[in-house]
Amino acid sequence: MQALSYYISLPFIYLISVLPPRLLYGVSDAAYFIVYHLLGYRKKVVLENLRRSFPEKSVREIDRIARAFYRHFCDIMLESLKTLTIKPDTMLRHCTIHPDAQRIFDELADKKQSCILVMGHQGNWEWGGNSFSLSCRQQLDVIYHPLRHPYFNDLVTRMRRKFGTRLIPMKETFREMVKRRKELTATAFIADQAPDPNNAYWTDFLHQDTPFFWGTERISTKLGFPVVYLFIRKLGRGYYQMEAEILISDPAGLPEGAVTEAYARRLEQDVRMQPETWLWSHRRWKHKRPAII
Repeated sequence: MQALSYYISLPFIYLISVLPPRLLYGVSDAAYFIVYHLLGYRKKVVLENLRRSFPEKSVREIDRIARAFYRHFCDIMLESLKTLTIKPDTMLRHCTIHPDAQRIFDELADKKQSCILVMGHQGNWEWGGNSFSLSCRQQLDVIYHPLRHPYFNDLVTRMRRKFGTRLIPMKETFREMVKRRKELTATAFIADQAPDPNNAYWTDFLHQDTPFFWGTERISTKLGFPVVYLFIRKLGRGYYQMEAEILISDPAGLPEGAVTEAYARRLEQDVRMQPETWLWSHRRWKHKRPAII
């Protein structure tokens, strides 16, 4: 059954991938109408997340952000499919790297210094990975959760590897990073999803008690890699820019939680600045902080 659904969908996926931008975003507009107005996909989750994150905003402002989020969400779903057939020069026109960010990665490469990238599900993270692999000397390794559907997992894997990005299943992260530590790498952690609440760093994030993964901090400390924060800013429909800053140049000796707290504060700043481009449909606050016994 999984194979049947995949092969029925595949021609439509490739058809969308070859559409010119005007038609692609026309399909996205139609998808927005269906997803938001007809299906109401996770609308309750999105609105609740927004209300709790921005208690100072009016009902009208929350509604405006929600609608803008759903339009952006439909755009990035179709933009991601565009990766199947997009050319390198087109990719680099639609997702650029800021000169200051390029300088950071060039200087790290000159020193043969690998790094850890931390980012959120904001902007178009799929295009960001593609453009990074085309723009930077570091081998980009992305930590990911394999999809349950094996055929669509293979499709997404091909899309992400198209321009040289490597994928590391989350359970194999540390072992693979140790194995590759002599290479010049940038290992990307999209670390804003909900971890196991009993093994998480808890902090206030967007007015809510929020857990974050410990893994990024612990791996950066053990390997001595600097931590670089990456933000993918949306410039306009179909156009993005990668911005970067060194969040922690040397994690050794820092108190526990310092790296994760710095990431949470920086991510919160960008979510507030461009809220409609963050993934509000994720059940980010489904866990409660465990009671201390």
